[in-house]
Amino acid sequence: MPKLIINRSEIEVPDGITLIQACELAGVEIPRFCYHERLSIAGNCRMCLVEVAGMPKPVASCAMGVSDLRPSRDGTPPTIITDSETVKKAREGVLEFLLINHPLDCPICDQGGECDLQDQTMAYGFDAGRFQDNKRAVEDKYLGPLIGTYMTRCIHCTRCVRFMTEVAGVEELGAIGRGEDMEISTYLEQGMLSNLSGNVVDLCPVGALTSKPYAFMARPWELTKTLSIDVMDALGSAIRVDARGREVMRILPRVNDAINEEWISDKARHVWDGLRTQRLDRPYVRRNGKLEEASWDEAFGIIAGKLKGLDGPRFGAIAGDLVAAEEMFALKLLTEQLGSPNIDCRQDGSKLDPALGRATYLFNSTIEGIDHADAILLVGTNPRHEAPVLNARIRKRWRQAQGKLAIGLIGEDEDLTYAYDYLGAGPETLAKIADGSHPFLKKLEGAERPILILGQAALARPDGAAVLALAAKAAIAMGAIKPALSWNGFNVLHTAAARVAGLDLGLVPGKGGLDVESMIEAAAKGKIEIVYLLGADEIDMDSLGDAFVIYQGSHGDKGAHRADVILPGAAYTEKDGTYLNTEGRVQMTSRAVFPPGDAREDWTILRALSAVLGHKLPFDTTQQLRAKMFDAHPHLALLDLIDPADVTAIERLAKTPAKVGKERFGQAIEDFYLTNPIARASAIMANLSALHAGANDKATGTDG
Repeated sequence: MPKLIINRSEIEVPDGITLIQACELAGVEIPRFCYHERLSIAGNCRMCLVEVAGMPKPVASCAMGVSDLRPSRDGTPPTIITDSETVKKAREGVLEFLLINHPLDCPICDQGGECDLQDQTMAYGFDAGRFQDNKRAVEDKYLGPLIGTYMTRCIHCTRCVRFMTEVAGVEELGAIGRGEDMEISTYLEQGMLSNLSGNVVDLCPVGALTSKPYAFMARPWELTKTLSIDVMDALGSAIRVDARGREVMRILPRVNDAINEEWISDKARHVWDGLRTQRLDRPYVRRNGKLEEASWDEAFGIIAGKLKGLDGPRFGAIAGDLVAAEEMFALKLLTEQLGSPNIDCRQDGSKLDPALGRATYLFNSTIEGIDHADAILLVGTNPRHEAPVLNARIRKRWRQAQGKLAIGLIGEDEDLTYAYDYLGAGPETLAKIADGSHPFLKKLEGAERPILILGQAALARPDGAAVLALAAKAAIAMGAIKPALSWNGFNVLHTAAARVAGLDLGLVPGKGGLDVESMIEAAAKGKIEIVYLLGADEIDMDSLGDAFVIYQGSHGDKGAHRADVILPGAAYTEKDGTYLNTEGRVQMTSRAVFPPGDAREDWTILRALSAVLGHKLPFDTTQQLRAKMFDAHPHLALLDLIDPADVTAIERLAKTPAKVGKERFGQAIEDFYLTNPIARASAIMANLSALHAGANDKATGTDG
């Protein structure tokens, strides 16, 4: 490991890193605008200049590696100085040049208070500029409904261009012109179509790119910041919820290298306006065909009257995609006390079963494990829509391998932002992988850590259980299961944030119980009289027949429209809830604001209802509930940790006879922006959905 002398202190640093990284390891702050740890090096801004002993002028520390330096003539390690008068004057000069054309917009700029240019000018800048020329003006660009542009402020750091090209994999941004005439543009002045585009706002070190929906709404020092997790997909990305009073104002990403690095999808970032609209803020009961406001006592009384004397099997409960583990645990206990085996958390009809073992429904390699994969097989999944941040991670691995990473796809042929071999559309191709006869397996020879990613489109179908068994056999055939290396490459990619916790808690039919599809059929025939929907909106409400429907949730969506009694619950930003992401990592949301009106946290509603029904649940506080839940399922107490699943479950599953159909694998998600009640209540999501639908309508067969 090379040794350096940085500001008179000797330090040993890893080989191959840059000077700016070495200075950070030494605890020395180096200002920068264009440099970013997760993007390629551009060397545009020159703000990171440092003095290197023996070199005639300051060097850009972001673009020079420690391996490029030679020891001094006396044998001492290379010497770097960051606090000399030369460096100070160089930084002042760079900022003076940047401010020649930068407008004095700070009082009205949305970046004010969290602007890198402001902060660094205060810390490293000069007290007065010497240039009196007129400032240039640049026409603002249209980048879609998410990004507001003030291009006169742009300092040409090109972070946005590099992000869209390298991370998002969509070459929609670039530079036109040269020198002072250079402009960042989409060339054709059209909205960006990447579902990761909002991240360029975080990357912009000035106020050139700002959040259009958040424009002029609040200043950062007015907001209460709450650390939480995203539930718009099953990834569990780390987020920060910024609220003022009782309203969520914006959602920003947090750094979590194990999951989302520092990116989030546009849906996770901008769904906050859906938290305000179409909210259920008081109980409702249906009288004479119309929903009318009611008190909690009235709503509970009607439910108690309906359940009185009802046989347990004539009651069914379905848990939705956004509910936390606490309320699912409470629902399961209540359903058991009512004597019903009819409970399910798999709204989409997925054929996953906890009885087969946890390894059969987890992302076993972990999300971070993608960074070590040397071959990937995608089955019945489109990660670009189902988990955009995970798709960006696959692209990152593909770029690291310089395009030599073997990636195969079985399913619908889509643009995933990286090259892959299209192997086929349905189970027949997967069967060839499983029996070792497919030519793609030749590309996997010598692969030490291959992974198979199985999507919900392959599982939410009548032969889903057989496809699952076939996928397990295929994973073994391609060498994805290697206990000697502690490597389990069999991965299930979920689309619902609540799904893994629901499976772990056993929210599947008991002995003689009915799954979601069977419950709907039984309700249509009158065999099930009462259906309890806990945030479940993604089922066919019209097929429930004359069943009495109790809907507990946060938004007036499909379930509320069909309900006979509505119990208003809390959204994910309004409660402390436990979730398990697709890899089985235990995570928690934190309450940023309180639920509106008479709405309550969901577990408290179930606890209060159980008392009225004469089946009082054995807890009165969150702590007591979690104690019961952790006692029954100890791994749920391992916050931010993953309890590894037993790999032998996959080996047993692979030995199961699998008779699959011939139907092609479809799409698990029809519209990325409208997948849940919160998203469907969001005007921003509606605009994005329309933008993408319009772009697809205009596409022709000649489009790349």
